[in-house]
This record gives sequence, structure tokens and C-alpha cells, in this order.
Amino acid sequence: MSDLLFVYGTLRQNANHPMQQLLAQHSRFIAMARYQARLYQVDYYPGAVASKNAADQVVGELYQLTQPNLLLPALDNYEECGPGFAQPQEYRREQQNIMLENGDSITAWVYVYNRDTAGLRQIQSGDFFAQ
Repeated sequence: MSDLLFVYGTLRQNANHPMQQLLAQHSRFIAMARYQARLYQVDYYPGAVASKNAADQVVGELYQLTQPNLLLPALDNYEECGPGFAQPQEYRREQQNIMLENGDSITAWVYVYNRDTAGLRQIQSGDFFAQ
């Protein structure tokens, strides 16, 4: 199981959310990073959908999880994905390619938005906190 996680919304450092505090306690911040995707305003939180267009970049943070077997199930519950949640689930946790600021590409877990984006406003900047 990968111990790397890319976050782009309420789990980022500036979000001041209880789940971000849980992430901070059980992980190590690696670097700012980007994910080739489109970012949408879902509610008070965003959703990222993979894109084939290289211009579509979502800004986020990369973390190394200290106990992924314990933390990922808690995050899955927060993101309402996995067993026990109605289909279609709002997010899927998937391994995706992430680009670090230094140009290196790595694979990390990402919570990818799993519903129709029709009617959602795209966050053009790709940065949830810069909108």
C-alpha cells in the first residue's frame, strides 16, 4: 500500500479542518505538488476530475503517511468512499501521477470526484484557496 497522499481541498494545511489536523498528526508534509485534473466547486469543498489536458492543473500538497493502514480508512470515511456508502460514491481513492515542484513525477493516493460535474463551477486557477 502506498504511503503517499495528495490533497487539494479541506485536507490542505490552510483549511483549518479537524480532518486536516488528523492528517497532520499522522503524516509528514513532503512538498507542494500538482495533479493533472480539473477542479470544481462541489459545495464548501472541491472535487478534482482527471484531465488529458496538460493545462489543467490542480494545486495541492503531498504527504507521507506514517500509518496508512490506520489513517486511510478514516479519510475514506470522511470522503464517503468505500464500503457502506451509497453508489455512486462522491469520491474514489485512486493512485494517480503527481508532479512535484522540482519536476519529479510520483504516484500517490488522490480522492477523485466520482459524480457528474454538470452544473458545477470549475475553479479555473486549480487552487481551491486562490479562488
